Amino acid sequence: MKPVEPTSETVLGLDYSSPSLFVDNHGNTANHPKFYRQTETQLAKAQRKLSHRKKGGKNREKQRLKVSKLHEKVANQRKDFLHKLSRQITNAYTAVAIEDLNMRGMAQGLYLAKSTNDNGYGMLKTFLAYKLAEQGKQLVVIDKWFPSSKRCRFCQHENKKLTLGDRVWVCPRCGAELDRDENAAINIKNEGCRMLVII
Repeated sequence: MKPVEPTSETVLGLDYSSPSLFVDNHGNTANHPKFYRQTETQLAKAQRKLSHRKKGGKNREKQRLKVSKLHEKVANQRKDFLHKLSRQITNAYTAVAIEDLNMRGMAQGLYLAKSTNDNGYGMLKTFLAYKLAEQGKQLVVIDKWFPSSKRCRFCQHENKKLTLGDRVWVCPRCGAELDRDENAAINIKNEGCRMLVII
């Protein structure tokens, strides 16, 4: 496959977002349907029934299969959504820039575990990598220590006091009001362009 030459206009920057999967450099979100959350009540009920079944009995095995099928349904829905989304992105852009995040570590966290496991960001990254490669396009992975959220995209000032709770912040140097996620996605895109040597 002949490599496709990326331009600044055709590079997409994606910032990971626990509730919506990602925010891109245009401020758009993935509108992730949260398949696990939709099935959570049904799953809890099925798992409660399973725990009450007698070990080694036929009814326990039947209930175990029901629980297993529910988990499989959620996994298939997520996979289908991410395949379609990654295809859409691949067809529209010549390169995609994302951060190299430790998804396993985030999935073990106290507050973000369910959302992280539900949205399948790691799977999206895998799908994007091979779909882009098939078309001669590139996935650019930015170092996880790159200060995408803390850096003002206008004056490059780094706000080291920024916390996870700050969704909007004002740059102390240039006074720009910044949406945390969109600003991060733009910085990721710009860093991706720098790595691709796009001026």
